[in-house]
Amino acid sequence: MLVAAAVCPCPPLLVPEVAAGAAPELDAARAACADALGVLAAARPDLLVVTGPAEQSGRGVFPQGSRGTFRGFGAEVEVRLGGGAAGAHAGERIGERLGERELPPSLAVGAWLLERTGWSDAPIEGLGVGEPLETERCLRTGREIAGRAARVAMLVMGDASACRTLKAPGYLDERAAPFDAEAARALGTADIDAIKALDADLAHRLKAAGRAPWQILAGAAEDADLAGALLYDDAPYGVGYLVAAWS
Repeated sequence: MLVAAAVCPCPPLLVPEVAAGAAPELDAARAACADALGVLAAARPDLLVVTGPAEQSGRGVFPQGSRGTFRGFGAEVEVRLGGGAAGAHAGERIGERLGERELPPSLAVGAWLLERTGWSDAPIEGLGVGEPLETERCLRTGREIAGRAARVAMLVMGDASACRTLKAPGYLDERAAPFDAEAARALGTADIDAIKALDADLAHRLKAAGRAPWQILAGAAEDADLAGALLYDDAPYGVGYLVAAWS
C-alpha cells in the first residue's frame, strides 16, 4: 500500500553544476524537494519507486544501482539510483558494464535528489514512462506499484506545462496557466479524481511531461487515504514546476 509520496519537477537545472551561474534561481525549488523527500523518509517504506517521464530508450524498469549522468548537459556529474554516488566507483563510467542502461534524465534528477538528502532507508526501483501513456494504463501501473510491498513510497518526477511565457520551450499558450493551476491544486490536496481527470491530449499540447507520472501516483493512491501539501509552485523559465508531499 502507498504510505507516502513526493512530487518533484525534473529539470536537469535542479543540479547546480548544470545550472552554473543560474543555480540560485532554483534554490527554493531544491529546498522544497528536500522537504518533500523528508516526508518519504519519515514514512519508513519497505520500497521506494521513483517514476518519471522518459523517451523510448529510457522507458521501463531500472533496478537499484542503475546509473545516470549529466554530462550531456555540460556537467561532469554522475549519480546512482540508491547505493551511493556513481562517482565513488573509480574508473567506472556509464555503459561500461555489459547491458547497463543509463537512467533517463528525469530519473537521474530523482537519483540526485535522493543522494543529496542521503537516502538509504529502503530498496529503490526506477520506472521510466512514456508521455503518451494513456490514463487507464497509468492508473493500472499505479495500482500494481501500490501492491508491491506492505509500505510503498513514491518519488514522482515531472514538470507541468512548458508554455507559460513567450520565452518558454513551448511558447505562450493561454491554456497553460489554468492547466497548471488545476494540477497544483490537485497535487497539493491529493485530489485523486482531479488528477485522473487531467486531459492527456491537452497535457501533450502544453508539453506537460508530468501528466503520466502524476496519474500513476493517482492509481497507486486510490486506497491510501493520504493528505497532500503543496510546497512549491512557480514557473521561473516559463515551465511549471510543482513540489508536493503526500502522507
